[in-house]
Amino acid sequence: MSLRTMNLVCDPRNAEILRLLRDDPRIPVSELARRIGMSAPAVKERVQRMEDAGIIKGYRLELDPAALGLPITIYVRIRPMPGKLPKLIELAQAIPQVVECHRVTGEDCFILKLHIDALENLDRILDRFLLFGQTTTSIVQSTPVPLRAPPLPGAG
Repeated sequence: MSLRTMNLVCDPRNAEILRLLRDDPRIPVSELARRIGMSAPAVKERVQRMEDAGIIKGYRLELDPAALGLPITIYVRIRPMPGKLPKLIELAQAIPQVVECHRVTGEDCFILKLHIDALENLDRILDRFLLFGQTTTSIVQSTPVPLRAPPLPGAG
């Protein structure tokens, strides 16, 4: 983390802005300003500086996969065959059911997260990856800690 970024994050008012935005990304700047006791233009400038520094990377729309007809979440670890890394990356990018792909350390080089509509469709996706490496699959049973933002400074 650069000194500039660290200074922005460690500023108590910026940290409070981040907490408020984390809890409600759609909160209007005027409401942010009211809650932290600053003018709206000053808050807007602080938010812009944090966006420019890469601390805030846009605002996301969170979709519920189950509501979209994709109730099954699966993690797939892949151990690629020699020389197949680029093909695996290309394939992961091309399959819409793959919502995350991470290159990791260890024997398995990739971890993929997929959302699918039915278990009988899993083989069709896995077979495409098996052309490039060995897969290990885990089906998510429940999610006791859903996706959340990283801890903010001073959040113990």
